[in-house]
Parts: sequence; C-alpha cells; structure tokens
Amino acid sequence: MRTTRVIHTVSAHAAGEVGDVITGGVAPPPGDTLWEQRRWIAEDGTLRALMLNEPRGGVFRHVNLLVPPKDPRADAGFIIMEPADTPPMSGSNSICVATVLLETGIVAMQEPVTDLTLEAPGGLVHVRATCENGKVTRVAVENLPSFAVELDARIDVPGVGPLRVDTAFGGDSFVIVNAADIGLDLVPGNARALAELGVRITTAADAAFRFDHPDRPDWGHHSFCLFAGDLEKAPDGLRARSVVAIRPGKIDRSPTGTAVSARMAVLHAKGQMGVGDRLTGVSILDTEFEGRILGETHVGMRSAIRPEISGQAWITGTHQHMLDPSDPFPLGYRLSDTWPGA
Repeated sequence: MRTTRVIHTVSAHAAGEVGDVITGGVAPPPGDTLWEQRRWIAEDGTLRALMLNEPRGGVFRHVNLLVPPKDPRADAGFIIMEPADTPPMSGSNSICVATVLLETGIVAMQEPVTDLTLEAPGGLVHVRATCENGKVTRVAVENLPSFAVELDARIDVPGVGPLRVDTAFGGDSFVIVNAADIGLDLVPGNARALAELGVRITTAADAAFRFDHPDRPDWGHHSFCLFAGDLEKAPDGLRARSVVAIRPGKIDRSPTGTAVSARMAVLHAKGQMGVGDRLTGVSILDTEFEGRILGETHVGMRSAIRPEISGQAWITGTHQHMLDPSDPFPLGYRLSDTWPGA
C-alpha cells in the first residue's frame, strides 16, 4: 500500500449522531487559541474535505480533531468539523469525544465517575462521566453559556410565508420554529422534507437579521433550524421532541445537545423554565438527551443560562484513513444525490 497520509480515527455515535474522533496522524493547526485553530481549519478546508467528503465520509458524518488544549485547566482540546460548519461547540460531539478519550485510555478513567475538562473552540466545558467496568455509561456536559437573541420574531420564508421564530445560542446558533406551525409531523418519514425546509428557514433567518453573539462577532449566521415539538410535563420536568436540520440539508439523528441548550435558554427568557429545571429532548429516532439549567450568568450584556446536557455515546470501530498518491480524488467529492446543494 502507498499513502501520503495515515489518519487514525475512533468512530462513535451519541444517541445516533455520528461523531468520529481523530486520534493521530494530524498535526495541530496553527493558531494561538482554539478559535483561531478552528478558523484555520475552516478556511483551509483540506482536512475537512478529506474526512467529510466521499469516499471517506459523507453528509451524515461529523469528525472531531483532538488537539492539545490552550487553557491549562483543560485535559484535552477538540475541534469539530460538521458538514457545513466548523462550530464553537457541539453536544453530541463532546459526548463522543469524552467517551473516546476515556474508553481508549487517552485520559485515565476513574470509576464510578471521571471528571474532566474539555476545551472546545468556544470555550471550556466541564464533563462528568459515569463509568462502569471500563465503559462510559453516561456523559454530562456543562455546555457553553446559552442565551436567547430574538424572541417571537417574524421572518418570511419563500414558499411558506410569514413564520414566527425565536433565535438563540446553545453552543451554536439556532433559529427555532414551533413544529405545529409548519404542518409536518416530526417523524422519520418526514426527515427529507424537514431537512429541506429547515435549510430554507435558516437561510430566511440569515436574510432577515444577523446573529448577534457578544463575544464572537465573526459568528454572525444561523447554523441550524430547530423544529421544537410541543412541551409535555413529565415527573422529572419538561419533555419535547427536538428535530434539528443541519446545513446543507440533513437531520440530526440525536436530540442535539446545543439545541436542547438553546431551547432552555429561550424557555428561561420567557419565564417557562428556571434554575434547576429539566428538559428532555427526544430525537427523530426517539433517543434522548437530558438538559438541566444549572444557573444564570451573562454573555456580554445578555442574560444567559448555564446549561447541562447528558447522554451516552458508543464506539463503533477504529479506522486508518489513507490517501494513495495516485488517487484521482485527493479532496474527495460530493454529489447532489446524497449531499444537498452539491
């Protein structure tokens, strides 16, 4: 075999959403902070193309690059590569990263609970992993501070008309739509229609107003559309289906930890949740993440919450990705039958 690259990965999923982890073969990108390293990976595009495009990847795949942390309080750093974005933070990916770090021994596992701190491009996140017999059985992540931006705003979506939305930051930027307003049930059979509509709604939100993050002025777009199901009261708090459309046009298989955080921030801003309250997000596959409001804080002048999200990840395999020097597709390829907009 001939190869100019050998990239070692551990494959994993959290609640159904793929979140592979690069554990070797890639040098840390340039940058004095993880945010600068994130930007370099996004702008350079080479690693993203090699790992996300076919034949090694696909639109369903997220890939996380382990890097040395810049903050001495962190045990490890990671940079998230999603189909269209290289985001500040991801709930499902952080759960995958924590699980891979502990189950492969990169970070020593302590039973019954291992505490560790991860550094994402958006900042530090504290992780509490429940462990038993060498297996991580639950990961609770204190996410980045989350906050509402626009409440009960109106946007015009081509082919749909006026739509009432909220926008919020939950570790990434969301436009949130009540599922009852779109006439589509949040079920697997509607996944393609929801994915396409979600991208149209996200595009309409970007056209209507710029996303405003006080500390990240270069993050001015809306990454995702959250179709928020009806709230139900449960013995341990609130419960709702949480279906998220990810650019360029796919549905998150998990309940999306950043979406649960963003929705809790909106519910808190509207007086429907308080400190200590819980929200269980249910995915299109009926998998669950549990959210909890740990406290209140501020991001710049914006009121924010300290959200916690918890769930479980499973390792599915290990891989060595290679690039033969004669391969005609060194950056892979995309076709519109599986990659919307290609």
